Amino acid sequence: MKRFFTVLLGLALCACNTSQKEETDKDITIENHARMMKEIFGTPKHTIKSIGILVYDGVNSMDFIGPRYVLGNSGVKPQLIGLKPGPVKSANGLEFTVNTVIDSVKQLDILVIPGGTIATIKAAQNKKLLNWIREIDANSTYTTSVCTGGWILGATGLLKGKKASTNWYKEEEMLRKFGAIPANERYTQDGKYWTSAGVTAGMDMSLAILADNWGKNYAQGVMLDMEYDSKPPISGGSPEKTKKEVRQMIELMYGVMLTPVIDSLKVIHNN
Repeated sequence: MKRFFTVLLGLALCACNTSQKEETDKDITIENHARMMKEIFGTPKHTIKSIGILVYDGVNSMDFIGPRYVLGNSGVKPQLIGLKPGPVKSANGLEFTVNTVIDSVKQLDILVIPGGTIATIKAAQNKKLLNWIREIDANSTYTTSVCTGGWILGATGLLKGKKASTNWYKEEEMLRKFGAIPANERYTQDGKYWTSAGVTAGMDMSLAILADNWGKNYAQGVMLDMEYDSKPPISGGSPEKTKKEVRQMIELMYGVMLTPVIDSLKVIHNN
């Protein structure tokens, strides 16, 4: 299926080459599409020319694929930006190639920082990366994070004193470590900073950004193109909706994997 924006553009071009027919006030046709598109979708709040998504070995694939798909429907192609050239392997083994590297990117209108697990904590200790994020943020329109990507963004100091969301595991502890205010929401906006809870919440945040900049009608059009109307088969997906024993089992699993590296992050940021 063609991307939402591409389809809109095609219809607009088609309208320019089609003879005008009688229009009605209610129906949108090929002939009146170009005019009606502007009336229905309006003008974006900000001109967005560049979208960059940070990726690194061990990144969670859905953390960046969801926002890449959603924000790609804005008409701007998101670039996957790596720490180094060449292939990247996600936490679940997905291999892909970056479009560019941080050394080659000096400005972005939208920056997305996805999360992962151990690799994310290592990235949060990468001084070169943290300095690059601060430099991009100096001129960005939206600086965003998904899931534990908020730990990387938090490590820059940019979330200090700001409301934020991140993965539910140790959410309050990790956000307070960086001076952020835990919002306990699926996604949160504080000024130009947009942060989301885990994995799939990144799509909701990205749709909210579309609605904020391109308008609610535009975002709704993208949602329809995606047929995004989720109905999970059972209740769950958040600590509050998960059985106690299931939640404790997942917490234990996370703890065994992450506690040692989280402790190392504490030491680094306390020195």
